[in-house]
Amino acid sequence: MMKKIRMKKGKRLNRSIKGDIPIFLIIGIFGLFSVWPLIFSIMNSLKPFEEIFLFPPRLSVENPTLDNFRDLATILENATVPFTRYIFNTIFVSVVGTVGHVIVASMAAYPLAKYNFPGSKILFNVVVFSLMFTPAVTEIPNYIVISNLGLIDTYWAIILPAMSYSLGLYLMKQFMEQVPMSFIESAKLEGANEFQVFWKVVMPNVKPAWLTLTLLVFQLLWASTGGNFIYSENMKTLSYALGQIVNTGISRTGVASAVTVLMMSVPITIFILTQSNIMETMSSSGMKE
Repeated sequence: MMKKIRMKKGKRLNRSIKGDIPIFLIIGIFGLFSVWPLIFSIMNSLKPFEEIFLFPPRLSVENPTLDNFRDLATILENATVPFTRYIFNTIFVSVVGTVGHVIVASMAAYPLAKYNFPGSKILFNVVVFSLMFTPAVTEIPNYIVISNLGLIDTYWAIILPAMSYSLGLYLMKQFMEQVPMSFIESAKLEGANEFQVFWKVVMPNVKPAWLTLTLLVFQLLWASTGGNFIYSENMKTLSYALGQIVNTGISRTGVASAVTVLMMSVPITIFILTQSNIMETMSSSGMKE
């Protein structure tokens, strides 16, 4: 038997050299394409005004400068609302909306995934069907609902719609279906109630799902302007304030590059800090009874 499965001498090494290296090269090429916009934005933010409009465009910077960031700081200092207010609004909306969405989506997905009650399949089909609609389609219905609730020009006008994104419910249900029922039944035999089962048994076992969901929703809310619901200047988000600076004209192209880098830095930093946890938990997912 050992003779049948024994490989020829050197064949395994040849397979590694001839097979793995081209795969790494292909992945590296696609990786360069993915990171190119980030590198280009960072380089543009360090270019003086005269270098930004060179043709053909250059990736390198001949005379790097921080003038674009200094100009951005000067503009924000002269704004009618303190820059710290925009930051607070954005952080509050992003954190509360993300935590709320993960909790609501998880609690709604749990009974759909682990219990077969009347109408459960219809409800889930509605959730799947709602994924086909782009956000632009639901803007008018969302505005009508938020207006009737009297939440226009409040933080909740952005937070409540974020809590009801159907993608989170769909993602959490698919992962919760992988949790064996034997785990849940064992916890109940030990005296745990339904909420304890959900919080201490199910949620730890679907950590990949809610970590991924946290990143997606936070990134979405971080870039939200709230333009359809927020009218008071002191309630507006950082994305809206920086967007107003970018739209003032071609003379602020360098400042626009600095804005782009600033807005990208926070989501990228959060992803870098949490990606190890996501990869670790993803590798241990897929449980079976």
